[in-house]
Amino acid sequence: MSQQKVVLAFSGGLDTSFCVKYLAEDKGYEVHSVLVDTGGFSEEDLKTIEANAYSLGVEKHVTISKTIDYYNDCIKYLIFGNILKNNTYPLSVSAERVFQAVAVAEYAKEIGASAIAHGSTGAGNDQVRFDMAFRIIIPEAEIITPIRDLKLSREAEIEYLTKKGVAREWAKAAYSINKGLWGTSVGGKETLTSEKYLPESAWPTQISKTDPEQITLEFVQGELKSVAGEKFENSVAAIQKLAAIAQPFGIGRDIHVGDTIIGIKGRVGFEAAAPLIIIKAHHTLEKHVLSEQQLYWKEQLSNWYGSLLHKGQFVEPVMRNIETFLTDTQTHVTGKVHVYLAPYRFHIEGIESPFDLMSSTFGSYGEMNNAWTGDDVRGFSKVVSNQVMIYQKVREFNDQE
Repeated sequence: MSQQKVVLAFSGGLDTSFCVKYLAEDKGYEVHSVLVDTGGFSEEDLKTIEANAYSLGVEKHVTISKTIDYYNDCIKYLIFGNILKNNTYPLSVSAERVFQAVAVAEYAKEIGASAIAHGSTGAGNDQVRFDMAFRIIIPEAEIITPIRDLKLSREAEIEYLTKKGVAREWAKAAYSINKGLWGTSVGGKETLTSEKYLPESAWPTQISKTDPEQITLEFVQGELKSVAGEKFENSVAAIQKLAAIAQPFGIGRDIHVGDTIIGIKGRVGFEAAAPLIIIKAHHTLEKHVLSEQQLYWKEQLSNWYGSLLHKGQFVEPVMRNIETFLTDTQTHVTGKVHVYLAPYRFHIEGIESPFDLMSSTFGSYGEMNNAWTGDDVRGFSKVVSNQVMIYQKVREFNDQE
């Protein structure tokens, strides 16, 4: 009788290593481990993780490369929407986890697995993101979550693996680092409370640049296509290029405070130089080329999109509707944005675009105009203020009685 297949979302860390042994030896499953690469692993990392998976006893390990898809299907819309959770966080891990969960679920469906597993604990957002993606995409599969269900301590996991003959150095790092294309999260003792900031040594990229630089970013229909004079067909490469230039300045560091899906507040540090610069540059360009109403409705829908993505609702149909709207707004978001970089900070110097609505053909703000007369403005002001003028008169009349 053949064993039942279980697909495990695998990172190679302590939790998922425990899951392999537990599922294979205690539960009798044929374990298929899956790592979804969304831009946070080197080739050496991937080889090491694969070797570890086989040494633990998986039947098969696969690495699914999804970095390009991650950009095309997710990050692109975070840029189009200028999305920063709570006006701070570029959804670095939130977006990545949901996308990875969907890829794992699709693979489980492809190989006909009867069960699907992840190593999340019961304390954070990831458990919900994985559970939701699995249940939506492969609802017939049993969802197994050993760490959450058994309520295991780190020490208990290490003891279990040692008894199983897995001798490895499991020393807990002082800081939990999760690196991805759209930023790196940093968690440590300082983020577990409300009053402390992360020390300099905790940040993945240390300061190595002190002399300011001026660079130009070029967008074509909302997508970054050139950085510091170097053109890219693929925006993923453009993001990576900008990160390499800006991160050594210590740009993009912050701590996000947010509401978790399970209803508690949480803090996480992050380093996201490229995302923050791109979003600020893109938004500045949009303010020059889009109408007032386009900017207003983009902001409403973008906040909604970011909130749904954070909560694991990536495959909700309305997300595709919002993406259609956001894409349509990018037709004229083309031009150059000049950026000033310095230690710990950056600012936008200005833009150049053939679609700039500050065209001098129609006038210069605060100086002169060519498209209307003073009488036009006088009449317009009278009409626009009419309702509030009536409101004030009615109120004054009734207050006197």
